[in-house]
Amino acid sequence: MRKKVIIGNWKMNKNKEETEYLLNNLAKKTWEKEINVKVCPSYVNLENAQNILKNSSIEVVAQNMHYEKEGAYTGEISYKMLKSININTVIIGHSERRTLFCETDEIIKKKVNIALKNNMNIIFCFGESLEDRKKEKQIDAINKQLDVLMDDVGINKWNQIILAYEPVWAIGTGINATPDQAQQMHKYVRAQITKRYNQELSNSVPILYGGSLKPSNSKEILSKPDIDGGLIGGASLNFDDFFSIIRSVDKK
Repeated sequence: MRKKVIIGNWKMNKNKEETEYLLNNLAKKTWEKEINVKVCPSYVNLENAQNILKNSSIEVVAQNMHYEKEGAYTGEISYKMLKSININTVIIGHSERRTLFCETDEIIKKKVNIALKNNMNIIFCFGESLEDRKKEKQIDAINKQLDVLMDDVGINKWNQIILAYEPVWAIGTGINATPDQAQQMHKYVRAQITKRYNQELSNSVPILYGGSLKPSNSKEILSKPDIDGGLIGGASLNFDDFFSIIRSVDKK
């Protein structure tokens, strides 16, 4: 049975003091062991977050990394640097990296390959734009992005991968895909994994939803059979909201 995964992606938010406040509060809380909680602070707060959560089950995750081990890449961070402070999971392919920072499928593929090769776990983001959805081309868009994984990644590497479906038109807009729209896409992706690999793998891969997930809609969306948790942006910046989403999937 797949565990629920709740991830807070803080993006370019929270200074040192704000990070400490939220994490210290979160570390005092408990939830059932079948829920995996992860947080993604800014680069400058990763090591401090690790120290705060060292006795907690909460994992600290990086928001991005470069596809080279080291070199003349001003402002970039490598897997080698992340692993040196015990960060072993990274988000790759987030829509903001694709759109605002012009990351192509080729760049994303390089990042996936270097991460998996060096035993990093990845949270791989994919999703269609509003234009894709209006033209009813969302399946084409999704397939193209997923091919980055499915064309290259062997079945033995999928235990290092969490998928995160994020309809771009629902990120930061306050508009979210309906529970049925989200479930439909998650079910489709799971069917594609079965087609390309097998049913056993398909049944084991966590697929998260990201796109204006908040306390008021999390219980309904996260109860769908093919939705295994959430990649949460804005609502993860507020302790009460983030903990409410965790509680919405907590059965204890």
